[in-house]
Amino acid sequence: MSTPRRSVGHDRHPGAAADGVRNNPLVPSKPRLAQLTDSVTRLATPHRVYVTAGRFTEPDPDLPELAARIRALLDMVAADEPWQRYLHRYRPAPVPQLCAALEPVETHAVAAFLAQVVAVDLVWPSHRHLPAEAAERGAARVVSLLGAEASWWTNHDEDCGAVNGLTPLFDSLLAGTDGEHFVLALQIADD
Repeated sequence: MSTPRRSVGHDRHPGAAADGVRNNPLVPSKPRLAQLTDSVTRLATPHRVYVTAGRFTEPDPDLPELAARIRALLDMVAADEPWQRYLHRYRPAPVPQLCAALEPVETHAVAAFLAQVVAVDLVWPSHRHLPAEAAERGAARVVSLLGAEASWWTNHDEDCGAVNGLTPLFDSLLAGTDGEHFVLALQIADD
């Protein structure tokens, strides 16, 4: 009796995804937004790294719609009890000013930058909010789910090394969109 041969390229189990995650064909997979939300939520840390993901409701969303979501996240941070004493009179900048504070990020650098935003403390770089491997794995998953055609923005100016602060404190933002969904990650700190 001979054993059947597998042809090249077909050596995965039929229920295995290309990224190695096994999918049960009898159980429907989560919608992409749910996967994106679950993945980005794992990158948050209480009172330091704030994240959100969602789907735009506007037709043909662009940078102003993304900046409006950033503004909502900044409002949420300002309302968080640990930051109220620092941000009690703070109001996020209007959308046009937020757009002006954002710089594009090269796609090839996004996963590493996201891992840094969520893991490395802004004030004390030797302190980690997440283990490096968990941050790298989670960031790669989020970037993969948003897709290769996504556009990414930050408040860091790579050319001169400056940060366009969004709050009166130390902050670091990475925002991405594929034109339908968005992801935001913001670390905030005070020395």
